Order: sequence, then structure tokens, then C-alpha cells
Amino acid sequence: MLATLGATLDEINKEYLEDEDWREEEDIAERLENYKKQFMEYDNDQSGDLNIMDVKIMMEKLGQAKTHLEIKKMIAEVDTSNSGAINYKDFVQMMLGKKSSVLKLILIFEEKTKQQQKPQGLPPKRDLSSLP
Repeated sequence: MLATLGATLDEINKEYLEDEDWREEEDIAERLENYKKQFMEYDNDQSGDLNIMDVKIMMEKLGQAKTHLEIKKMIAEVDTSNSGAINYKDFVQMMLGKKSSVLKLILIFEEKTKQQQKPQGLPPKRDLSSLP
């Protein structure tokens, strides 16, 4: 089932890569692959949709626990099919689109904090001349 979901998401990514509107977007292939990984990580039941429980668990993992009502509002912001869940196309539209949603901001922030790795080992030696 997971392989099937991955193949389905790859097909959707391919549509974006071939779409004239998105072709000029910077690092589009890499970004789509990251979105696919994020989506699959949070789609707990591998249904192809982020339902209210998937989003609730995702928000809790990110340290941003929300009420059911808040989550329903977040989903409604990006759910174009009015299904009460976020499908992968909605997810990609949200992440690539210009419109800013609460969910997008949280996911972007979470991705940036993952990228900021702390340096390993001893700190470099400093002297008085290197201080600001």
C-alpha cells in the first residue's frame, strides 16, 4: 500500500514538473520530493489524504497542539474538494502557492529547523580580537 501511495504521489509530482506554470519554479523537483516525504510521513493510514486525525497528530509532533475546531479551520483553508481532508494536490498547492496558511507556515518553520544542524565537536578557539 505504501509503495502504491508513493507511486501515486510521484505521478502527481510529475504533473507539476511538466506543468508550464511551475516549470520555472526554483528547485521544483527537490521541493516536490521533500513535500512527498513530508506528506507520506504524516499520512498515518496511507489513505492519500491528511484527515483531521493525521493533521492533529502532525501538529502535536511539531509541538503545536490544536483543538479539533482549529484543525478543521486549517484543513478548510486548503481543502479544494471540500472533503474535510487534505489530498496531496491540495498539500502541494498549499506549499507552492503564494497564499499563506497557518499549516504552511508551521511546516516551513519545521523544515527550516530540521536543516539547521548544530556543529559537532569542540568550538573553535577565539581570542579578544575575534569578538565583536
